[in-house]
Amino acid sequence: MKEQGKIFMGFAVFILAMAITYGIWSKEPAGTTALFLAFGLCAFIGYYLGFTAKRVDTGAGDNPEAEVADDAGEVGFFAPHSWQPLSLAIGGAMAFMGVIFGWWLLYWSIPIILIGLYGWVFEFYRGENQNQ
Repeated sequence: MKEQGKIFMGFAVFILAMAITYGIWSKEPAGTTALFLAFGLCAFIGYYLGFTAKRVDTGAGDNPEAEVADDAGEVGFFAPHSWQPLSLAIGGAMAFMGVIFGWWLLYWSIPIILIGLYGWVFEFYRGENQNQ
């Protein structure tokens, strides 16, 4: 994680330099704002990865002598099937269409998004917070 944090902080420094250069030369506020927001995003991610690397064990990515097999093992639990991403996609598509066709479409899309989000978060909770 330490190496990924350094990479993202390097991206952040580069994007900051480009944002300043672009802002001075172009005098265009939208692109300059987008570049400064990209700088902030890279800085946040780099700081988080660097901060977290101090708390966890050194991973295979931080060891220059590591083999590919050193990083093998269980990554986590992933749902084998779920309908919730489909409802989120439909609700998100409707919300974006609301920007185009009219804001009234958000009255139907926001409940679909909230139902899909709630269903995805609590999909595997049964009974007393049981993970099945």
